[in-house]
Amino acid sequence: MIFTDDTIAALCFVAALGDTVPEASESGADELATAQQLTAILDAWRYSGRRDGDAAEVAAVAAARDRLRALWRLDRDDAVTEVNAILAEARAVPRLVRHDDIDWHVHATSLQAPLAERILVEAAMAFVDVIRADGMDRLRACEADDCEGVFVDVSRNASRRFCSTRCGNRMAARAHRARAE
Repeated sequence: MIFTDDTIAALCFVAALGDTVPEASESGADELATAQQLTAILDAWRYSGRRDGDAAEVAAVAAARDRLRALWRLDRDDAVTEVNAILAEARAVPRLVRHDDIDWHVHATSLQAPLAERILVEAAMAFVDVIRADGMDRLRACEADDCEGVFVDVSRNASRRFCSTRCGNRMAARAHRARAE
């Protein structure tokens, strides 16, 4: 399954954003509780455009995170309904843009649109590619029994099972201990 680079980047950002919930974060806390935490994830993913940096923006992005985590787990037909709703709500108009050192890619909102709206629309545009490619099975939830993390499986044989090496190693250690008992 091959998606374009910007689709993979958008999906990986959504997974990283989704993994800031306490059930999936490394710290076990909400890692999107402050403007500083939001800034850190946006900077790490080189997210462009307007940033207000206030509590209202953090709350709106947290709501977008929850909506996208729910979208991640939908089947293909239900995902279409949600993707279309997101795009309609934002009155999205796709267009090609090039900025910073990033080559041509798709934006469907203004860089001045509210951050949560831009996140939702960019995610929805990535989901359009996934749905059209019948690749919803590549959007996975971590199989570790104590993790709610999500990830994009871009492995050639679609065999990835865990959101991180940490979860994979933890589950392998548990399986090893269970066999040794």
